[in-house]
Amino acid sequence: MRWKRIFLWLTALLVAPVVLAAVLIAILGWNWLRAPIEKLTEQKTGRVLAIQGDLALRLAWPAPTLRANSVTFANPPWAREKQMVAADAVEISVSLPQLLIRNVVLPTVHLVHPTVYLEQDAQGKKNWLLDLNQQDESARVHIGQLTLDQGTLGYEDRANKTDIRSTLATTNAPTGSTAPQGPPGVNFSATGQFHGLPVKASGSGGPVLALRDERTPYPLTVDATLGHTHIKASGAVTGLVKLSAIDMQLAITGNSLEQLYPLLGIPAPATPAYTMRGRLAHSGNSWRYESFSGRMGNSDLAGSAQVVTGGKRPKLTAQLTSKVLDLEDLAPVIGKRTTDAPAPAGTSAIAVTTPETKPGKGVLPDVPFNTDRWTSMDADVSLKAKQIRRAKALPLDDLTVQLKLQDALLTLTPLDFGVAGGHVSTNVTLDGRNKPIKAKLQAKVRKLLLSKMFPTVALNQASLGEVNGAFSLSGSGNSIAGMLATGNGQIAVGIAQGEVSQLLMEKAGLHLFEILQLSVAGDRRIKLRCALADFEVKNGVMDVDSLVFDTDVTTLFGSGRVDLARETLDITLDQKTKRTSPLALRSPIHIRGTFAKPTVGVDKGRVAARAAGAVALGLLNPFLALIPLVDPGPGQDSDCSQLMREARVAPR
Repeated sequence: MRWKRIFLWLTALLVAPVVLAAVLIAILGWNWLRAPIEKLTEQKTGRVLAIQGDLALRLAWPAPTLRANSVTFANPPWAREKQMVAADAVEISVSLPQLLIRNVVLPTVHLVHPTVYLEQDAQGKKNWLLDLNQQDESARVHIGQLTLDQGTLGYEDRANKTDIRSTLATTNAPTGSTAPQGPPGVNFSATGQFHGLPVKASGSGGPVLALRDERTPYPLTVDATLGHTHIKASGAVTGLVKLSAIDMQLAITGNSLEQLYPLLGIPAPATPAYTMRGRLAHSGNSWRYESFSGRMGNSDLAGSAQVVTGGKRPKLTAQLTSKVLDLEDLAPVIGKRTTDAPAPAGTSAIAVTTPETKPGKGVLPDVPFNTDRWTSMDADVSLKAKQIRRAKALPLDDLTVQLKLQDALLTLTPLDFGVAGGHVSTNVTLDGRNKPIKAKLQAKVRKLLLSKMFPTVALNQASLGEVNGAFSLSGSGNSIAGMLATGNGQIAVGIAQGEVSQLLMEKAGLHLFEILQLSVAGDRRIKLRCALADFEVKNGVMDVDSLVFDTDVTTLFGSGRVDLARETLDITLDQKTKRTSPLALRSPIHIRGTFAKPTVGVDKGRVAARAAGAVALGLLNPFLALIPLVDPGPGQDSDCSQLMREARVAPR
């Protein structure tokens, strides 16, 4: 009996507090907990938690549920908004095992008419971190699933010029209708700015925001405008906080791919206006835009692209194809202005900052490359284009280029394309690790057909022959124009044999009688023994080593220079006729002026002297007036084989 009485007393001592607590809760409710919770929160965070409505607790293991009405939680003093959270009601479940190890984990959160403002100041403080200084990343609340009836969410990041306000509301399937009803979900709309660009977005998703669920896809539809970029996406996102997986159909339209930099954080080249549609997929460290197609300017573009993160820097890999590629669409990529107006910031390859001091009226691309962004990513991009369209008629086709960017070293190896029935093979290196950029160009020209090089020139249609050559240049500069202005190397092109329009050569020799004769009787072909242009390039100046065009009728010898820095020409062509011409001006031809406005003319002094001589002799005898206009010839054949060997442009 004694042990029985002891057991009863022990049982009473253990049960009595529970019974007493139950009686107190039944009489007073859970509201007596409000003051301890508010006091403890202010001690730990330095911020006021106010529960002005009733408090209810539903006990359960391992996560009891707490519901509080009319709740506000203050912001720290540096924040713009007074309250971080204000809601008509808050219902949360709390993980007790996590709480025992000092982690605040809320498996479920339901908010009724909430207003939430998340802020980050310029020094990196975040109002959602609950330590006293708002800088301890471990002092945060981890939320599993979030649902809400209707609310407002604000986010501000002062350092990144981001300030967005959005409204969210849960849509319930209406009742009382016989029409098929869709499932409930969340509708949202947002406005503000993102990285300094105006943003406007709307969309919908599932009813439960599974913020940390990395297994269940969350359905999401978005229609957004960022600056001049319009994005429409529909699909599923897994893990809304960490974005562990994405599978969405993505359509994107914009003025330039470069404007995606604030959104993606990786540099893209300046381009014309574009529109693309494809599948966006993300898993692990890989982001893929698969099977996309669309247009960029007047060019079509298709392919796949992938960005892999997690290394020293992101790596872009892409395979692109085009049926018709318009060269005008590549103008901003290589730094060429499309108008005479100064280019805006950011209009050259792999992003640009500011134009050079040149007025932008030259022919050579003069917009500087921005190598500051070349270190933000690596790239391996291939492009194949079947047909190339250009404003002028020089035919180009079958473009193949492999672009690689590694640690600010950009290479185009190879850069090959078909032109005028032949082929040009090029290797380009731009070393952005140097200021200014160090550039190297090596190119081989093989079997270009003379008749196709200038198809708009009628006289050239009768010409036959293959053009071969080689280029080797190096220079330093932040634009293509700057690189050529400091260039050093060799340029040599030549034609070993062929046929050419006689009328074309008679015009070059200024043989007036033969020009008239062929104009009446019709043009014909004559033998082209060889043609050669060999330039030595030093500090941006191309000096003529050899410039010869040798035919059965006339040989043209050239001298002079081309200034790549000033974009000027100063070439003189002297003719040596191989047949006597009864009526010829016999004057050197000068090619001068700028690349944009070259001029071709004869030596006016010599022509005037010859004309004066003809007039003077004509006063004595009209037949004597023809003597100064006779070109007696004969010119000599050039040693074509030797010239070709010296210039190293013989076909291989």
